[in-house]
Amino acid sequence: MKATGTMTNPHASTWYPVAPSAAVRPGANIVAGFAEGQELALWRSTDGAAQAWENRCPHRSVRFTLGQVIEDRLSCAYHGWQYAAGNGQCVSIPAHPTMQAPRNVCAKVFGAVDAAGMLWVNLAQDTPSVPPSLADAVPAGWHFCRTLTLRAGAQGVRDAFVRHGFAVDAATGAWQGTLDKMKTAALLLDAQPQLTFVHLWTEAPPGSDAMKTLHTAARSLRSDIETQG
Repeated sequence: MKATGTMTNPHASTWYPVAPSAAVRPGANIVAGFAEGQELALWRSTDGAAQAWENRCPHRSVRFTLGQVIEDRLSCAYHGWQYAAGNGQCVSIPAHPTMQAPRNVCAKVFGAVDAAGMLWVNLAQDTPSVPPSLADAVPAGWHFCRTLTLRAGAQGVRDAFVRHGFAVDAATGAWQGTLDKMKTAALLLDAQPQLTFVHLWTEAPPGSDAMKTLHTAARSLRSDIETQG
């Protein structure tokens, strides 16, 4: 979903479908992501709460995706500094266990929420409101197919979806249409100026012949878009 922002904060009403929710496991892995050029580290605290942080430790700028999740903290791979889920506050410096962590050292934290099987991120620095329409971005009961990585700008991808007969839902930003006669929902992520991710969902069950057909159709779609671009 990409709605019109305000004059003071252009990101306030923009939620980006960055990754399938199932790809980020509670208290476990750290997943790299992008939204409009912003590099992200996606992870979950042990209670499953989604976290989306700038992929940069404020201490020495090492990528958080090289680190690890320790309980409800994200630990940098370089010096092991640990940052708390939720507010990104530095809470521990393992090399100096008796020293109080500096209060002015915080990871840059963005809004993150799970809806319709996706982890959505908002780049606003304040606490953004979550539109109820996100829950309707993918029809209930549909299954994740795959994410297409496209070497093309987001507008070129939108134009290609129009050519393929897809229509966009103004409330959710999701595109719906058919690929090789398979009903398909597509969520577009404007990752970088010439890099777009497309998350594809369908009513076909995982492992079915229909799902395999959609995988093949998705590869053809990618080829068409990158050729046209």
